[in-house]
Amino acid sequence: MSTIDSADVVIVGGGIVGISTAYYLAKNGIKSMVIERDTVGSHASGFAYGSLGALGGPGIPGPGLAVAVKGVHLHHQLAQELPERTGINIEYRDRPSLSLAFTKQDSEAAKNSIHWIQSQPDYAVKWIDQSNLQEIEPRISDEAIGAIHVNGTADVEPYRLVLALTQASESIGVTIRHGHITGLVGTHSKVKGVTLDSNDTISCEYVVFAMGPWSGEASPWLGIDISVQPLKGQILRLRAPGAPYQYSISWGDNYATTKPDGMVWAGTTEEDVGFDENPTPEARDKIMASLLRVLPALKDSELVRQTACLRPLSADRLMLLGKVPGWEGAYMATGAGRQGIVLGPAMGQITANLITKGQTSIPIDAFDPGRFSK
Repeated sequence: MSTIDSADVVIVGGGIVGISTAYYLAKNGIKSMVIERDTVGSHASGFAYGSLGALGGPGIPGPGLAVAVKGVHLHHQLAQELPERTGINIEYRDRPSLSLAFTKQDSEAAKNSIHWIQSQPDYAVKWIDQSNLQEIEPRISDEAIGAIHVNGTADVEPYRLVLALTQASESIGVTIRHGHITGLVGTHSKVKGVTLDSNDTISCEYVVFAMGPWSGEASPWLGIDISVQPLKGQILRLRAPGAPYQYSISWGDNYATTKPDGMVWAGTTEEDVGFDENPTPEARDKIMASLLRVLPALKDSELVRQTACLRPLSADRLMLLGKVPGWEGAYMATGAGRQGIVLGPAMGQITANLITKGQTSIPIDAFDPGRFSK
């Protein structure tokens, strides 16, 4: 039998963006309901690498910078708030980074970026040549001709972060409900509620679509083109001999560091394979080959776990963030790609501000959810 429930705001999706939206709404006195068809943090938000910095990614430098900077600042705050409120150690830590160069072209591009990084507050950056690089981390292959060294970056354990955000949100009035949204209820472009696959209807004034790579399901409900597709990524967790790595080391699209669990986390892949979330031996071998080229000392490491997840990637690689055109009460927050963890809290706070205050101090015109329909 169909039942009717109600909430001021319904948030579709229980990843970091959806839960962050609920958290910041609740801190502003608005109690929301999060609808998640699986479990909170069970997809990309729970299996990401968790690196935190505002120095790279689509739209940086550019329109994404202000959102990323806000995200980093909010992570600093959450690192204080969440353990105190929930008792969960989210394993936040300051973590300097090394971005390696292997060719003259790599080194020139890296050196050209230093001036811009130096202009950003909260970061200290310098170029390290090959001899100094070997001094600070001799296990890096001598094929690396140098690196950019940055202080001011950090990392966090993504699943613990989402779990703590969830518990903190529930403690201040947020409801988490299992279900699958199947439609939007509304007339004359005014949101009135959502329907679930259980035939239940939840009445509400606002809906936030934070559905990650599944955001395209909302296209027919909203009447706009939501060009978001899944980008699969895989990570290896290795038990490695020797001392922990003290830096987050990156090269190209890949990375490795020792996490607080004692494992070396190494990745990643960028795979256009639809909604397949299964780890594969091909990805394992590709990641290991790249890793051993850069950190050959890991040849005796033991593979403990391999994970895979789907990140939401838009057609132009920028977020979809803000009010849905043609609708009163509908908002979208998705498409963060590989930057979901660092951007998630900022996307949530921006969305909460749009609902509670009707505005945000951070420019988001470039992220117009309706831009692919224009």
